[in-house]
Amino acid sequence: MIRGIHHAAISTPDLDRALSFYRDTIGLEVLSEGDWEDWEIADKITGLEGTKTRWVMLTSGNTHLELFQYDFPPGAAQDPNRPVNDHGITHICIEVTDIYEMYDRLVEAGMRFHCPPQNQGDIGIATYGRDPDGNVVEILEYPDRSHVESLKL
Repeated sequence: MIRGIHHAAISTPDLDRALSFYRDTIGLEVLSEGDWEDWEIADKITGLEGTKTRWVMLTSGNTHLELFQYDFPPGAAQDPNRPVNDHGITHICIEVTDIYEMYDRLVEAGMRFHCPPQNQGDIGIATYGRDPDGNVVEILEYPDRSHVESLKL
């Protein structure tokens, strides 16, 4: 039986910068952190060899986000303007209680957005922005949670 999705993970070339963004700017809390080097089990799980990695697990509510910096083997850089319709994970979404306050705070912190928050009626108010590595982060507010709760979201 599936209990739910435990976490999403992002590989970054600069863990300190990504951590600062997701912890200090977005507001997630550090749950745990660590590193490994030449750990045979991790190499088997990831399908890589001789890995040297630092990681941080962040949390808020029932959400977890894991950040990885692979010092070895080095990963390939991604296009920071990668279109959201490219195959693969397109974005992560963070539900907020005041989207306009969060949007203003993130813009002030230097986050670039595709547009200001857009009201989509019953679907909520949302916009897409980019983290420091170019990953798409949606911020979303449901002004009327009764509609959402009936959908079990």
